[in-house]
Amino acid sequence: MSRNFAFKIIAVSVALSLQTPLWAADQELNLYSARHYKTDEALYKGFTETTGIKINRIEGKEDELFERLKREAAASPADVFITVDAANLQRADAAGLFAPVKSAELEKRIPAQFRANDNAWFGFSYRARVIAYDKDKVKPEQVASYLDLAKPEFKGKVCVRSGNHPYNLTLMASIINHHGAAKAETWAQGIVANLARAPKGGDTDQMRAIAAGECEVALTNHYYYARLADSEKPEDKDVVSKVAIAFPDQATQGTHVNISGGGVLKHAPNKEAAVKFMEYLASDAAQAYFATGNNEWPVVASVKVDNPQLEALGRFKIDPLNASSLAKEIGTAQRLMDKAGWK
Repeated sequence: MSRNFAFKIIAVSVALSLQTPLWAADQELNLYSARHYKTDEALYKGFTETTGIKINRIEGKEDELFERLKREAAASPADVFITVDAANLQRADAAGLFAPVKSAELEKRIPAQFRANDNAWFGFSYRARVIAYDKDKVKPEQVASYLDLAKPEFKGKVCVRSGNHPYNLTLMASIINHHGAAKAETWAQGIVANLARAPKGGDTDQMRAIAAGECEVALTNHYYYARLADSEKPEDKDVVSKVAIAFPDQATQGTHVNISGGGVLKHAPNKEAAVKFMEYLASDAAQAYFATGNNEWPVVASVKVDNPQLEALGRFKIDPLNASSLAKEIGTAQRLMDKAGWK
């Protein structure tokens, strides 16, 4: 962890803890979290210090927590489930795990784009799916659109993670929404034809592969690049010296963004505390922390972002597609990617 990052965490933690408690101190919240970011500790601490509500937390991978919730059913002690990606939120909603929330505060602060149509789940931060490229071999105008990655000029030059991963599935869903299933399938086939190697690893691995000369372009979430840019490790500095990122489709629909969010569970034993936690995640302090703690953008537009790494990326046009619209195309996205051989 860099010195600057450590100072940012301390500063935000202090800011969260200085808020005046608003509610009784004899309540609890049982949280199931698939967010695997250690930096969220200050976020949870801030909620307890602000509200007096103790958090009992269980962390795990999306699939294992999802299956646990289904298995526990009405006997589940969980009040809130938080995870990353609209696809995971919609899957939980489709399984009947969430209960719609009536909260004027959440409706006022969370834009409709970043929540379910019936308020069953809410997004609290968003991340952009960007194109990473070799600074010396690729010009920014060559990667102005996601569709460019399927062009013949990139044959043998593309690195990607698995087509089964939610980040790529949701991107595929956005392409289906904008261009139709037939064109999306052709795009996926083009990606497979252009692969420099079989899909493997995470987003950071794709950028490391570019720096190592294994490929020239890749897909990644923006915050993985921001982490590398904020790192003091020589190997990370080397990657950033060789790799840049582009925000695709700025001349058309805008760059695809996905969310991190959560919902109140149908059988939550502490529903009042659960709603308060959701409202807390939409507060100015918590929203600012998403930007400072994990280099994500807050969904509340009025919140000031004080993060040099995010500021260095500049402003960009985001795709306005509703997160629910993306989630509904995940099944089609998976089918088409499997058919194209994007494993």
